[in-house]
Amino acid sequence: MLALGLSSLALPALAACNRDTGLGGPPQNATPRVTPAPGSQDPSASGSPSAPESSSGEDEIPVSKDLDKIKVKGKKGTEPKITVPAPWGIDKTRVKVLDAGDGATVPKGAPVTVSYHGVNGRTGETFDSSWQDGEATPITFSLDGVVAGFRKGLQGQKVGSRVLIAMPGKDGYDEQGGSGDGTIMVGDTLIFVVEIEATLLSGPEGKAVAPKDGLPTVEDTKKGPKITIPKTKAPTKLTHQPLVKGSGPEVAETDTVHLRYRGVVWDSGKVVDDNYGDDVETTTLGDTLIPGFTKGIIGQTVGSRMLLVIPPKQGYPDGNDEPKVPKDSTLVYVVDILFAQATQGQ
Repeated sequence: MLALGLSSLALPALAACNRDTGLGGPPQNATPRVTPAPGSQDPSASGSPSAPESSSGEDEIPVSKDLDKIKVKGKKGTEPKITVPAPWGIDKTRVKVLDAGDGATVPKGAPVTVSYHGVNGRTGETFDSSWQDGEATPITFSLDGVVAGFRKGLQGQKVGSRVLIAMPGKDGYDEQGGSGDGTIMVGDTLIFVVEIEATLLSGPEGKAVAPKDGLPTVEDTKKGPKITIPKTKAPTKLTHQPLVKGSGPEVAETDTVHLRYRGVVWDSGKVVDDNYGDDVETTTLGDTLIPGFTKGIIGQTVGSRMLLVIPPKQGYPDGNDEPKVPKDSTLVYVVDILFAQATQGQ
């Protein structure tokens, strides 16, 4: 990307990154226990156990091959109440859709925003929840950074769904020797009810918007958007025109965003920046990007496709060597905003 090193940025660690989606930001102690990957230290633990502990009477815990005995009360959008005939265990990670959504499908390893409630099958007690005082407090993290059972349970599900997930210890906290504080022991089955609020989109989703006259036109092709420059002088002011208006949250100034984009030079129509056909770009907004790009994205909604016309002063007034941008060039970008979350530490 035409920015300060954007193309070399790697996917950030999203494991403990929370986003205020308008339903109320999670409190500081709401970092979900499900987020650490196996082998990492549980953030709630005061120290690592010297040897893995097993559930007391583990051999006597019945192991089920279905979820029939787990009862969930409460409608989607309200705090779930999970009851289980403890002690109870599951043979492998199993999933049941309690209320199907019709949103985007959760891709493998993608970032997700969820609300969840977790119960230990051995004790029947709640050990973790993103619900606070009856209010949903959505949490955002990457599926690459969670225990295997949580990842297996969410991949392929639809945004808007409420799902029941039960996972055996091997897909939960066994590799960590339990939680370290005694609430989860080796062999414990973990049970979750999860509401999927958002995930990485595969492309723009929303309502088409008719652009203003005189702007470049954009046509979809198999290789990405084709940008055609009109035979007129370039605008002298920054233009940010929605072509598709997404229904997701607004992008904040300090967000980490997931984007696809294509950029051309107004005078020549030459493509100088492009990631269609490659991995989705992940970056933080702010000083790492050329000013016109950042200003054109802030305040827009996830799911949107934006047309940006960036005058030289807000791009590269003196030109750029790699990629090659002539001095005083006006840049035109098509940008698909596929996901956004608050940057960790903000």
